[in-house]
Amino acid sequence: MVVVYADAMALDITGPSEVFDTANRFLAPAGAPYRLDFVSAEAPLVRTSSGMMVGASPLEAGQGPIDTLLVPGGWGLNSALRETALISWIRQAAARSRRVASVCGGSFLLAEAGLLDGRRATTHWAYSDALAHRYPDVTVDPEPIFVWDGPFVTSAGVSTGIDMALALVEADHGAALALQTARYLVLFLKRHGGQAQFSAVLDAQLADHPPIRAAQEWILENLHNPLPVAEIARRANMSLRNFARVFRREAGTTPGQYIERTRIARARELLETTDLTIGQVARRCGFGATETFFRSFGRTLGLTPKEYRHRFQLISPSGFIDPHHETDRSPV
Repeated sequence: MVVVYADAMALDITGPSEVFDTANRFLAPAGAPYRLDFVSAEAPLVRTSSGMMVGASPLEAGQGPIDTLLVPGGWGLNSALRETALISWIRQAAARSRRVASVCGGSFLLAEAGLLDGRRATTHWAYSDALAHRYPDVTVDPEPIFVWDGPFVTSAGVSTGIDMALALVEADHGAALALQTARYLVLFLKRHGGQAQFSAVLDAQLADHPPIRAAQEWILENLHNPLPVAEIARRANMSLRNFARVFRREAGTTPGQYIERTRIARARELLETTDLTIGQVARRCGFGATETFFRSFGRTLGLTPKEYRHRFQLISPSGFIDPHHETDRSPV
């Protein structure tokens, strides 16, 4: 059951919904286990922030046991937080739900209802501090794509609701169906259990300071080459000592740490989307030796490059989906 309110973000609603609907179609004709119901205080039509209209039943229609209660975020969140009737309904509905999930800022609504007190949760990286400040009884972790604590699952920013929904499908029906669903929707299968929220990390770290930003952009363009910090400082027309000081102030990290992080981010992309060997990935990302790559990758992600590829790569070496994961029935 999906709770909808005015100016909620459409993708918070439609992303997980499409995952469940696609899983249903792969399970047919054996049966469709997911029935999507939408409820709202603004029924029968609710306008999302993008202008898309969502048909919904009144909150009163959402009676009886609920399997999964899903609460989205969006630009209308502040207004929704002031709707005491909505918060009360969420609290009561959660009590009769097998599990409760939120997307992005939807975790604020769960916290406002007192459902996350004493629990670990996440939300959009831009609002994690606000969630922790407003609800001090909630342990906010801004890093994971989603956090599963008991019957409560909170996901991070916007599209991570899709990752969370795939994890719910996997928990209900196994990894094969979750992978099949992810492949059809052209998604990476994000398994629960510690994946850091790396989306837009590199863009977020581009500094406003022109010389430092130019240095960062040059680093991104030359990751396959050795990148001695002294050379980068020279290109920025700064002494090594001053460059290191200004870089840390503007980027929030040292030049060496930034270079390592960008190399790892590029390596992740290549491991996910190509069939390059581990050695080729290491060289393209500027690691002088494969052993250095393994040490840096393991220190950053807690996985070997091979383990990471096994978990996240969704293409075969030929570039085609493995037919053994397909069914005879195509979703329409």
